[in-house]
Formats: sequence, structure tokens, C-alpha cells
Amino acid sequence: MYICICNAVNETAIQEAVGNGVRSFRDLSAQTGCGTQCGSCVKLARDVMDQALLDIGSPRSDVKLEIVSHG
Repeated sequence: MYICICNAVNETAIQEAVGNGVRSFRDLSAQTGCGTQCGSCVKLARDVMDQALLDIGSPRSDVKLEIVSHG
């Protein structure tokens, strides 16, 4: 399933990024581009990343991001 439509990032790409050492959403964004355009994918991408971290026995990232509209 695609998580980030803007950058064509799917669940597998997020899981692979975690397998390659990604441990924070900042790192995930830098590696995949996830969450760098419209931001609507951030919560789901973070959930997928956190689950992948749990699956490999790594603690979840503890930095919480929030989308804030300035409009």
C-alpha cells in the first residue's frame, strides 16, 4: 500500500529503510522523501515505521510530530 502518494513511498520502502538503519522520522524523510510535500502521510508513515521498529526489536521513536496549518 502506498503511504506517501507525493513521493510514491509504500510500506515496503519504509520497512526496508528501517532495515537499513532508519530510527527516526527525520531519517525516514531524508531517505525516502516521505512527509516532505503535503504532509498528509506523516501519521501513517510514522505508524508504519514504528511497527517496523518493533518488528526488529528496536524501540519506537519518541519524537512526536504534529502538522500545524498556518492559514
